[in-house]
Amino acid sequence: MKFRHPLNQIMRSCIFLLPMALSTFVFAETIQESETWSYHKEWDKLTNRNYSLARSPLPKRGLYDNIRMDLICKDDKLQFAVDANSLITSQGRVFDFEYQIDKNNPVTLSMQTYPDSKRRGYTDDQVERIAEALLSGQSIFIRIYTLIRTVLTAAAPLDGAAQPVQQVLADCGVVLQGRAQTQAAYSLTDFERDFQKLSETQQRQVMDKLKAILNTLP
Repeated sequence: MKFRHPLNQIMRSCIFLLPMALSTFVFAETIQESETWSYHKEWDKLTNRNYSLARSPLPKRGLYDNIRMDLICKDDKLQFAVDANSLITSQGRVFDFEYQIDKNNPVTLSMQTYPDSKRRGYTDDQVERIAEALLSGQSIFIRIYTLIRTVLTAAAPLDGAAQPVQQVLADCGVVLQGRAQTQAAYSLTDFERDFQKLSETQQRQVMDKLKAILNTLP
């Protein structure tokens, strides 16, 4: 009977389990990416050039259509795109798009499908205004008016959008004017949300510091 060294058995087990571990890691990473805004570098096969984009998380299933938004820097120009699983219109055709930041009034603009797609559209107009909106709010709600007169809808939180959006703006050398040049001001709602994430000890430390600051006020 051939004797197997324990070390060999351990190595064989590790080799067997490695693909499963990698699959679990990739799956977890994909789930995390789908729930937050993310920054990507991609390659355009047609132009053989790199481009960057800030991508929105996927909407909650069952509530909205499966649509993603991309803020893109390509050839030193900004572009805003939407990518849907459903039909929007024929290739290279114009369609209406509407976005709403928080409870502000909706903004309507024209977009156009790519020459090779019926489900993905873009605009080169007002992109800096859209980027500013992404940096100034808490959430975004969108509507896409399709060729067959149906309306596709999606929503995404804007928590975590600042860093990917600002990175894309930097890639294109764009500096926004006004309040969106920096991340939106830290609000009381932001504080209450973050405060709940702290441990009891950390909460007491924060409250002690706040008390000390307030005591210095006239």
